[in-house]
Amino acid sequence: MSENVTLDGLAVPLRALRLLAVDFGHLPAPDVRLSPVFPAQLELSFHRGLPDFEVWREALGISPDAVVYREQSDGRTRVLKASSDFAGAELELTGYSDVCAPEPVGGAA
Repeated sequence: MSENVTLDGLAVPLRALRLLAVDFGHLPAPDVRLSPVFPAQLELSFHRGLPDFEVWREALGISPDAVVYREQSDGRTRVLKASSDFAGAELELTGYSDVCAPEPVGGAA
């Protein structure tokens, strides 16, 4: 990116974050990311399991059908991702969770 973005250039996601803190301050705290590379985007991520992701998804009214599931780290980590517009910002929720190892079957138990 050749353009230098000032802090004013991040006003939209900063305003969205402020509104989230006021309206949803009782919800679990996410990791928050803002970047001058994507100045309209606000990322909230949850690394302590998927329940916090789900609480936020429901609170923001994001449909379960809008959630994308994938795995990373050779199938050891689940990742849920959903996006929505909030207060003019592109809000992206991401939740991470370990994939449970399958239970042994039959004589392997």
